[in-house]
Amino acid sequence: MSRRRDQGEASGTDAAREASGAHPEGTASSGPERTADGHHVVVNGRRWRATDPGIPETLRQELVAELMGARRAVRSEGRGARQRVQDAKVALGERGEPWWEPPTEEGLRAREQATIRALLRHRAGKTICPSDVARALGGEQWRELMDGVRETARALADVGEITVRQKGEKVDLTTARGPVRLAPGPALKGLPEPGR
Repeated sequence: MSRRRDQGEASGTDAAREASGAHPEGTASSGPERTADGHHVVVNGRRWRATDPGIPETLRQELVAELMGARRAVRSEGRGARQRVQDAKVALGERGEPWWEPPTEEGLRAREQATIRALLRHRAGKTICPSDVARALGGEQWRELMDGVRETARALADVGEITVRQKGEKVDLTTARGPVRLAPGPALKGLPEPGR
């Protein structure tokens, strides 16, 4: 990288992209060196936490795209966009509790929140399914996380970061039964402007 970054500011995604010469569209070569345990990528002798390999590829691509968009927004919009970078990195497993260790309840909730916000920002105002969040965090065991994701969504709805929708109508997640969708709420910061 051409400019010096503070410890932990770059991510495994950023470092891997630079080392491999990858483009944001994902046209990478074989990628950077990894540590023997696969937990970190090594670029120019420096270790960066790798992206959680349990994230399904389509969701990983969305989260990486959000991270790259957030990085561009930091350059053009300044400090206000840094939360977008943080959320994307936590969602990818590059920050927060290490993805290879059993998560604490607090760490899991923080990653769920970050994933909800990152996916909503990436989809630019469209809704997401709570199962997308569970799949990003739980891999094949995603169903086990659904109750926790719904609880996290309820907490975010309580503070206005998201709204919960069912058949296009706003609903209360504590009483809603059946499938719901999560939409950006009035308090969600960092939604990209249309066309960005």
